[in-house]
Amino acid sequence: MTDVRQRLFALREEPFAAFQRRLIPTVAPERILGVRTPAIRALARALDGTPAAAAFLCALPHETFEENQLHAFLIERIRPFDQALAAVDAFLPFVDNWATCDQLVPGAFKKAPGELLEPAGRWMDSQHVYTVRYGIGVLMRYFLGERFEPTQAERVAALRSSEYYVRMMQAWYVATALDRQYDAVLPLLLEQRLAPWTHNKAIQKAIESRRIPEERKAYLRTLRAGQD
Repeated sequence: MTDVRQRLFALREEPFAAFQRRLIPTVAPERILGVRTPAIRALARALDGTPAAAAFLCALPHETFEENQLHAFLIERIRPFDQALAAVDAFLPFVDNWATCDQLVPGAFKKAPGELLEPAGRWMDSQHVYTVRYGIGVLMRYFLGERFEPTQAERVAALRSSEYYVRMMQAWYVATALDRQYDAVLPLLLEQRLAPWTHNKAIQKAIESRRIPEERKAYLRTLRAGQD
């Protein structure tokens, strides 16, 4: 653990740390070293399969943001699906920011995405902000194509949270679904099935998308809720 931390400290850049601290306000400033993502990924590649990596994955919680990032990138390199899923389950309760949450994309998941529906639902039932966010993100990443079912979108819309990072992911999901599953998802807006803030944020993000046609954007503007 000391060796891994020292290797991360050797890669730190204070100007970059100052930039990151503004982007990731949920992490205490002193816990952000300022190591760039490509450097952390390169360290994950170097450690992959070593006893040091195995020990690091068992050493939760970590002290720094970069250690959490390294943990996520090591999980991404776990090949067996069941092992990757177990590693994600063990790590999610310790995730404390949107960046680590959103960048945790195991390669094993990409090879068996259909196996993720049950875990996604379980994660969305959590009381932990970033576990809920992760579950929504899994539905957005793997279940807006041929695996899509309207009940999935309804499940996302039914979530009620005061947490900004949950509501933003709900809005992001709906905006993405409006691109990929427009007819199935539009009723969520027509019936105002989302909380007002999330409803309007989803419309905003859809309007900002380059993938949604202008005529649909014009119609979506008419569906804004009265309360933002």
